[in-house]
Amino acid sequence: MDTLTRIRAFIDVVEAEGFSAAARKTGRSKALLSKYVRELEDELGALLLNRTTRQFSMTEAGHTYFRSAADILKEIDNLADLVRENNADIRGKIRITVPRSFTDAEVGQSLIDFALEHPDLSIEIAAEDRFVDLIEEGFDLGIRVTKLDDSGMIARKLADFKIYACVSPKLLEKYGPLNHPQDLANIPMLIDTNSRSHNSIRLQGPTGDAFTVNISGPLVVNSPQTTLRGALSGLGAAMLPDFVARSHIESGALISLFEEYMPTGRGIYAVYPHRRYLPAKVRALVDFMHNWFKRNGPCTPGGNGTGS
Repeated sequence: MDTLTRIRAFIDVVEAEGFSAAARKTGRSKALLSKYVRELEDELGALLLNRTTRQFSMTEAGHTYFRSAADILKEIDNLADLVRENNADIRGKIRITVPRSFTDAEVGQSLIDFALEHPDLSIEIAAEDRFVDLIEEGFDLGIRVTKLDDSGMIARKLADFKIYACVSPKLLEKYGPLNHPQDLANIPMLIDTNSRSHNSIRLQGPTGDAFTVNISGPLVVNSPQTTLRGALSGLGAAMLPDFVARSHIESGALISLFEEYMPTGRGIYAVYPHRRYLPAKVRALVDFMHNWFKRNGPCTPGGNGTGS
């Protein structure tokens, strides 16, 4: 039995968090997986897993070995993908981390369309609004909706997007007229904690001078969709990305304020770790999404957003 098979068994057990779960996932027996892991430990002369009848945990040596072995196996799999890249059939599994605001908006359709086009590919999408370490958590690709800083990742911009200061006609009638962005400090604002600054808005004047507006209001939440619903109900004004707010602005349910002052340089990015070999399945997804946004824009399928 070769070392590579033993390593795969060890990684399967760790990722599944147990021998029984790994057996169900891989179709191999629990006894066979246990045998492979034991042989790997014998070969290394080190205990990798602490086993009990109910659970297991990794030893310090196991943690060290898992991190390096997982990277090595991924490189081997990526190299195989690279060799097979000319094959039209894209198979296997791809793990993606995506902001919930992306999957909940119309642009989330881009991932569904990709899955429809590649029925032999298993796609696992983790939708959550937190920073995810792609390498540490084993993701092949991340979608980031932000002004991207240097993160040590390879990044490809899929589309530009804008930020809008949105208010319902009812709220504007109550607090208006609003003549300058500083007036936003005097009305209730709904705060999405996914933004970089929670209690202030960084804006830019027509001449390029940046300034800050301090804001407060009745709702603080880590969800653009909940913020949107609050704005639509007249609970407060909100800073919203165009792919969340655009259709409501076009319908008149929301009014966009001070567009010439809004922050720029935001984008929707595909990011992935620095690796020598990029898997064909990851490249296929990034290319597909780039072309999807060129056709549809970042707002709605067939909408008026600006792709890039």
